[in-house]
Amino acid sequence: MIKAENLVKKYKSGGGDLLVLKGIDFSVADGEFISVIGRSGSGKSTLLYQLGLLDRPTEGRIIIGDIDANNLREEERTSLRLRELGYVFQDYALVPELTGLENVMIPLLMQGLSKAKARERAADTLQEVGLGERLNNTPSKLSGGEQQRVSIARAIAHNPKILFADEPTANLDNETSLGIIKLFQKLHAVGQTIIMVTHEPEYAKLTDRIVTLFDGQIIADQKP
Repeated sequence: MIKAENLVKKYKSGGGDLLVLKGIDFSVADGEFISVIGRSGSGKSTLLYQLGLLDRPTEGRIIIGDIDANNLREEERTSLRLRELGYVFQDYALVPELTGLENVMIPLLMQGLSKAKARERAADTLQEVGLGERLNNTPSKLSGGEQQRVSIARAIAHNPKILFADEPTANLDNETSLGIIKLFQKLHAVGQTIIMVTHEPEYAKLTDRIVTLFDGQIIADQKP
């Protein structure tokens, strides 16, 4: 489903280069649920952003399906992200002025769905994540867990091939966090490929594989 070869990422820092990823080789099969763990600063989120085509690597390449992302123009990368990938962030990244339903509709409308079709699919997806009675609420009227469920609904409404989640439980209490992980497990059970960055080992243990990063390198890749 996705493969990274010799992935290197450098950032300019204080007149020099900060090497964040140091030659990562990594692959995910169709339908896998993978967690990426490691200490703060180990490169977890940077790796996720590279794999999700939200940033470009300094060296190496990323292949999604049979597409070499290095060969794509910027508008082609944007189209691929919109059609094939879904994203869940720790800060939810919802538009505060819009209802949950309208937030989920945004990427569907961007893909060219009619307003009626986008509304129908968004409502169905919010029902799937347990928010069928809350879809007309704005984010300020929703709890943190409910906002994250809206974020997940937005990410999966277009049936992405790969779902990327960056610390999706970081701002939530334990009970709500476990509910979000169980929702990911439910999606995984019906075939969704998921790559999740987390700092919580107890949630990593509920995935198929745990990939551990240290100082920009993979030091372990194992089943829980």
